[in-house]
Formats: sequence, structure tokens, C-alpha cells
Amino acid sequence: MAKAILTIENLSVGFQNGNGTNQVTHDVSLAINRGETLALVGESGSGKSVTANAILRLLPKSSARYLGGHIMYDNIDMLNCSEREMRRMRGDRIGMIFQEPMMSLNPLHKIGRQLCETLAIHRGTRQREAQKKALDWLKKVGIRNPEKRLESYPHELSGGERQRVMIAMALINEPELLIADEPTTALDVSVQAQILDLLKELQQELGMAMLFITHDLSIVRKIADRVAVMQLGKLVETNTKDEVFNNPQDPYTIKLINSDPKGEPVPVDMSADPMFNVNDLRVWFPIKGGVLKRVKDHIKAVTDVSFTLRKGHSVGLVGESGSGKSTTGMAILKLLESEGHIEFDGIDISKLNRKEMLPYRSKLQVVFQDPFSALNPRMSVAQIISEGLKIHKTLTPEQEDKVICDAMAEVELDPQTRHRYPNEFSGGQRQRIAIARALVLKPAFILLDEPTSSLDRTVQSQVLDLLKSLQQKHGLSYLFISHDLNVVRSLCHYTLVLRQGQVVEHGETATLFTQPQQAYTQQLVSLSSC
Repeated sequence: MAKAILTIENLSVGFQNGNGTNQVTHDVSLAINRGETLALVGESGSGKSVTANAILRLLPKSSARYLGGHIMYDNIDMLNCSEREMRRMRGDRIGMIFQEPMMSLNPLHKIGRQLCETLAIHRGTRQREAQKKALDWLKKVGIRNPEKRLESYPHELSGGERQRVMIAMALINEPELLIADEPTTALDVSVQAQILDLLKELQQELGMAMLFITHDLSIVRKIADRVAVMQLGKLVETNTKDEVFNNPQDPYTIKLINSDPKGEPVPVDMSADPMFNVNDLRVWFPIKGGVLKRVKDHIKAVTDVSFTLRKGHSVGLVGESGSGKSTTGMAILKLLESEGHIEFDGIDISKLNRKEMLPYRSKLQVVFQDPFSALNPRMSVAQIISEGLKIHKTLTPEQEDKVICDAMAEVELDPQTRHRYPNEFSGGQRQRIAIARALVLKPAFILLDEPTSSLDRTVQSQVLDLLKSLQQKHGLSYLFISHDLNVVRSLCHYTLVLRQGQVVEHGETATLFTQPQQAYTQQLVSLSSC
């Protein structure tokens, strides 16, 4: 019988607040054997990340309270060992991939330096050898132009590229245990498949164990040996992967398995007037060099993209990380400089400056991928939702409060919680706050940039249903950016496939997914159906 490298017994964790301690996990018991992968699944707020962070004592010292239980790693008592010993464990014997790469990478340091620093701290690796190993790992995790990326800062990388850097950083010291907290959330299906294959390959090579936290059950099917299901801070079911999927025992597990994106896009008028007409959109970023800083070359982020988005319709943009999806969205909203023709509701906005665009801003809204970083943690929900109202509307305090409450009710949030702060809400609730902020100005168009990628399947399904009902009720037009083709199939009427900034295939979503013509599209569709 395999020996457990990590054992958690009856772990209960709470957080101190003004009224006492709020307990968030209750008697959690898990064991991870050497060389195996245990997938920890459950909805937002179920206690998955709290359990994972407790292993390395990464919970806030000022508020976290360990109310009971033990965490033993290879006969080391993790809750009682010294901080010095914990520092030796973190990043060396135990690696961790966090869900939010932008919050985990130092924005002031280049990628190469951050990778080399990990090797220097734990292995004492000299600079030249460390740089070589850093380059090798960037290649392993599928970073394009890895030599250039070593000299890049985190903000110069796409979301998916930053996540890949985090994976490289966690694995570069070849740990015995890898704690992966939603490590493939920001990755498209093709890179996701590469990363999962890489993790399995490394696991076989090193006998590495993995605690893999995810809301994506298709990933669990591919990578897990055993599955533990959490709900409201408690473990409700633990079993082998085959038993959990083929013979689930708990009603919540059954609900999770049946919560994959389903349904069709909302019915629409196929002859509706265009909301956006985009022709030959181009976004090239100049690369300057020399004493005179002359333009030497360009980063061709988007090249000659054209499409029409009709009123009340949804257009999906799919493709790998760095393919130009988000850049296209930002460009049509005039948040990035671009060339080409952009027509909004019959008006050419291509050449409008910032001041001239202001009257249109209330009609054009955005919901971003990461609700935590998109919401100001120092502002209450009411303040966040009312930001646009203060710019575009003139309302009395009473009128403003009513509009805020109405917007929250429309996205199925309790208006009584409007004076709370973002950290008091789950990931799914924070995304509803972001949607309420967009809705409050009664827009005609919303850019949805990966709005469900960080959500577990049950919450994702709820948010998709919400987006569909809002679209039908208000006649909204969506430009939906995603790497999850199943979500796109459920919401979008028309889809464009982007690769390296260019459209490789486009068409009605149902036809595109059942009869893809291009090899790249065929690959994406095949991987999404695994």
C-alpha cells in the first residue's frame, strides 16, 4: 500500500472578525499518497483554497484561526513547526500554483529574475545555470519566444502566459508535492492539454504527488486518481475517480457532475440591425530601439479582423492565450489605439478621441475575467456599482441607492449586502457584482472577457443563465471572449476563431462546432469534447 506523503486530520479553520470567529472548514480529513493526484472540487466558498493554503500556513496570520486538527507532511507537523522550517518547505519540497498569477508575480521584476530567484533561494544555483534552467522551463510550459519573455515584466504577458510562468516557477525546483489551485483557469484548451500532459509526465518522472484544486470536471477526468468533493466547508464524498463519476453517492456530487454548460443561445432576430461593424481592425505595438528610439519592428497583436455583431446577438471570440482576443475587445471599445473601421450603432467611432467617446461610454460596458482584481477592495459594493452613475447620471442619493438596489436584485444579489466589501463575497458573487456594475448604466453592449473562467461549474452555469436572461430582457449585445468552447456553444450565435492575431475561421456557432473546416479549429473542438 502506498504511503501517504500528506495527511490532514479533522482540520477546522476559521477567521476572526469583530463578532468572533467565522468557521469556514469543518473536520476536513484527507490523505495524499506519493505519486498520486487528488482532485479537490466544489463550488466557490466551499473551503477548497482555505484547506490548500492551510497546508503551507499561507492564510492571513492576523485573522486565520486553526480551530482543530493536524496537518502532517512526511512526519512534519505543519501547524506547529517554525516559520524558518516553513520557508524551507515552501517552493522547495512543496510547490504551489496560485489562481491569480498577477497577484503572485512581482510587477517590478522581470520574469527571468523571479524564476532564478526561486532556484537561488532553495538550491543555491549560480546565475548562469539558473538562467539556463529558467529558459528550459519556459519552453516546457509552452511560452512562445521564451528568450524574450525572460526579459519581460508580468504586465507584458497575457493572462495565460502569466499562468504558465507561475507553473514554471512552482515546478522549477521539482517538488515532492505540488498544490495546484486552479492552475489552468486562464489557459485555452490546447495549452491546458499540454500543461496537464506535462504535469503527468513530471509526476511519473519524480514520483510527485499533486493536490489539484479545480472547478472543471473535465480536467478531473483527465488527471485525477482520487476525488474529494467539498461543500460549505465539509467533505461530502471521497473516492476513486471512476467511482465518483460512475456511481456518485452524495446529491451535491451528482449536481456537480450534471452542471456542465448546456442549452442553446437565446432566440434572436437574424435580420436585426448591426450593433458593431468592424472591418480590417489592426493593433500593432511598435518595438523601438537605438539612441533615437526609432521603430524597429512591431508586435502584431491583431491583424485585419472583421466581423458584424447584430443587436441582441452574441459573438464569441475563441483561441489560445495571446491570440488577440482581449486586444480585439479593448480596441473596438477604443481602449487601445488601432487602425481600421469601427462602426457602433451606425456611427463611425474609429477616429473619435477620448472626449468625443465619452457620450458613448455608458452604452459600452465591460465584465473582466478576474472579478477580484477588477473590484476595488477598499470600496463597498454600493460604491463600486455607483461609480458609473456618478460620471454619467445626475441622481439624488435616494435615487442612486434605489438604482443600486435594483441592479443588485437583477443579478440575484441581496441588496442588503450593498455596504459590504468584495472580500466578503465568493468568486461567483463578485462576478455578479461586476455584472451589476455594467448593467446599472443600461448599456446596449457588454464585452465579456472570460467572465466565467474562474468560476466552478455550478456557479458558471448560474452566471450563464443570468447572462442569457439579461440579454433576452434588455436586448443586450455581447462580445464573449473565452477559451471554453462549451460555454461559447451555449451562449453565442456566431463565433470567430483567432490564432496569432488573425481570424482562421468564422461562422454560425452550431455549424462551426459540428463541421469545423480548419485544422486548428478541429483541434480546439476535439480537445473541448474530451
